[in-house]
Amino acid sequence: MQNVQQSTRQKNTQYLFIIAWILGLIFYFIDYVTRSAPSLMFGELANLWSIDKKGVVNLVGTYYITYSVCALVAGICLDKFGAKYSMFAGSFILGIGCILFVLSSEFSGTVGRLLQGAGSAFAFPGCVYLIAKGFSSKHLATAIGFTQCIGMLGGAAGQFAAGPILESGLDFKSFWIQSGIYCIIPAIAMLLLIPKNNAEERETEKQTSFLKPFKIVFSNKDSWLCGIISGLLFAPTTIFFMTWAVAFFENDLQMDKHSAVLNASMAALGWVIGCPLMGYLADKIGKRRPVLIAGCLGMIIMLLQLMYLQDAINIKATVFIFGVFSGVAMIPYSIIKEVNPDSVKGSATGVQNFITFGVTTALGPLFAVLLGNKIANIAEPIQHFNQSIWFWLIGTAVALVLSLLVTETGLKAKK
Repeated sequence: MQNVQQSTRQKNTQYLFIIAWILGLIFYFIDYVTRSAPSLMFGELANLWSIDKKGVVNLVGTYYITYSVCALVAGICLDKFGAKYSMFAGSFILGIGCILFVLSSEFSGTVGRLLQGAGSAFAFPGCVYLIAKGFSSKHLATAIGFTQCIGMLGGAAGQFAAGPILESGLDFKSFWIQSGIYCIIPAIAMLLLIPKNNAEERETEKQTSFLKPFKIVFSNKDSWLCGIISGLLFAPTTIFFMTWAVAFFENDLQMDKHSAVLNASMAALGWVIGCPLMGYLADKIGKRRPVLIAGCLGMIIMLLQLMYLQDAINIKATVFIFGVFSGVAMIPYSIIKEVNPDSVKGSATGVQNFITFGVTTALGPLFAVLLGNKIANIAEPIQHFNQSIWFWLIGTAVALVLSLLVTETGLKAKK
């Protein structure tokens, strides 16, 4: 009888963590909305703060300063204090940052943007932490992939959905204030809903120093491999297709503006489908590496096709299929949790974010110097376009090689 009651309590606790994860998805969705939405309102923000558009760009970019630092802070907070208080703090801070962002001074705008970056750093690690609490290990990669899918939808909504909403008459200040409120509501709900850790977990938290989890995760070679692989697989989509591709399609391939935007946006749409699909496949076969390797090979094939066989498949379809394959970038997030102890699962995701962000941060300026900044002064546009694709193809090939070295952690490998 006692065992039945204990089993029932465990199931109820699991259900609460799953409901909390759904609330965390709202937090993560708004996180991505707030990353991309400022690009639609540079003029309004410049007038609000009485600065030029370059100043607005610099201010908006401060988001990544606090995001990169707090990626590590979020992980250790999850391991030290659990999801209850960490997710509340992250979502609440993001909400306050959204509201402060549109007060009528440059200082409040800067503080608001910094708070947005700090709060957002808790969203994805927190969701992954809740997944580990609420789902069995055989569904881990699927749930993580679906989480990233929601984030990418938020990023798309921040550009494609927010634009028409603002054009329909909603004031941009109201947009940010409402976004803040939509963060604060799930923050309070998660504070009330997420169960406290059990006595054994709380005792482990007390004995855990702030630096010990980092020592465990950073000393594991697979942690580094996971972070670097994800960074190399994220970069072609986030840096090239979501940032530079429109200019390359217009200048090098002579597309009109509408076609260039439509073709470039297909990569993010592919991600929305690819992240949960690749995670599901990894869970279904019980192994991580085969799906990761197959995704890398698919990305390489699509990049080669984009260079040399554009007539075989139209560019829109090529970029979309590339985006689907690049969804394997989320699989290392499952691996890094499985190659490190359960007691540091929050820190593992934080470290993964930190390394991944570091790789993309290094590749972005390098690509700009080598190829991006030369786009207006080129004699052979097709050759210039192909060189840009080769840049990302080489990075993907390196990720493929590293994928052969990372430890297999799927359920079949464990058995």
